Amino acid sequence: MTERPSLRERRRQETRRAISWAAIALAVDRGLGNVTIDDIAGEAGVSPRTVNNYFSSKAEAIVARQYDRAQGIADHLRARPADEPLWTALRQAAVGQHQEDREGDSAPPDPQWTEGVRLMLTEPALQGEFLKAGAATEQALTQAVAERLGADPDRDLRPLLIATAAGGAVRAAMAQWLRADPPVPFDTVLHQAFDQLAEVLP
Repeated sequence: MTERPSLRERRRQETRRAISWAAIALAVDRGLGNVTIDDIAGEAGVSPRTVNNYFSSKAEAIVARQYDRAQGIADHLRARPADEPLWTALRQAAVGQHQEDREGDSAPPDPQWTEGVRLMLTEPALQGEFLKAGAATEQALTQAVAERLGADPDRDLRPLLIATAAGGAVRAAMAQWLRADPPVPFDTVLHQAFDQLAEVLP
């Protein structure tokens, strides 16, 4: 069972999330190059010092939701029933985290969220941070998969291979979802990605 965070930790998470969403909203509205730390602080209702205490750059603040999502998927996987097939558990963990993201009080309206994802995937100045977030996703998922399999990730390749495949399915679903015309719900594309993954990796 996942331990419930303390009130202090929940407040820290809320502040971190508010700063990240503020950075995303401003970058989508103005363009990344036209956003400063002071702008982000004002939008989030905190001081510039607070922003700098949480993030080393505006790029890190924007991509922070990807880091949170990585750990969230791993936590959802740990909470799935132990007897559930692994790929089913991974699928439900990814879907569950996406739904949790969309239900958060600090989440922006759907069009802004869509443009925020597009920004993270296409803005050259964010690519380094986005790649780091991808590595964090693999690391968090690898550990959760290893725990589920009772495997040592330092000796057994399976956890890393599975985590890499699952993370790739999520990224591929995001890319496909952004290109979809007419638009479709992200959950639909995510299920399709895991359906096709299960065909080649039963």
